Amino acid sequence: MNNDMSILSLVANASLLVQAVMAGLLTISIASWTVIFRKYFQIRAARAATDRFEAEFWRGGDLNALYAKAAEQAGDHGPLARIFEAGMREYLKNRQQKPVDTGAMLEGSRRAMRAAYQREMDALESHLAFLASVGSVSPYIGLFGTVWGIMNSFRGLANVKQATLAAVAPGIAEALVATAIGLFAAIPAVVAYNRFAYDIERMSNRFDTFVEEFSNILQRQAR
Repeated sequence: MNNDMSILSLVANASLLVQAVMAGLLTISIASWTVIFRKYFQIRAARAATDRFEAEFWRGGDLNALYAKAAEQAGDHGPLARIFEAGMREYLKNRQQKPVDTGAMLEGSRRAMRAAYQREMDALESHLAFLASVGSVSPYIGLFGTVWGIMNSFRGLANVKQATLAAVAPGIAEALVATAIGLFAAIPAVVAYNRFAYDIERMSNRFDTFVEEFSNILQRQAR
């Protein structure tokens, strides 16, 4: 049995099934890191855009001018601005109808903002389920490879007259590499999922608060 205990040697000498498990876990890990980086930049950009729009909105400028600016930027102005744009568009459209039903006008604006809010939340939460799945499943996939590798190691002892630690150690080490790779895939995914879920929840609260406050502003204007 090969006594080279380097990681590359252990992976190369593992059984085909254990190698397949390792390859699958590495693929999952790469996909997980890709999602983590994309989601990080997406949330950071959404937070920065939300900060800019809130600062501009609460400066107390003309809502029609702000709406025209938001509509002109064609969706590149952040999630909160898109929620505002949806509500203001519906409000202006309903206000042109005769006779004006104030209650229906305000309710229509609120529904439009809620629909836009849900679309923005769906976009922010996309692929979070994948990170959660990676974090929960990867250790078990690695454990499966480990169990299979240890079974092969002990089965090989049947052909050895004297069972020694030197005889069984390389096989067990090969199997344990699968568990290590599983943890390597799972831990970053769990950490990133928890962080992103927290950040998205905070943004959700900001969006929800804005919808209520902007609805109150529209209600005062409609009187």
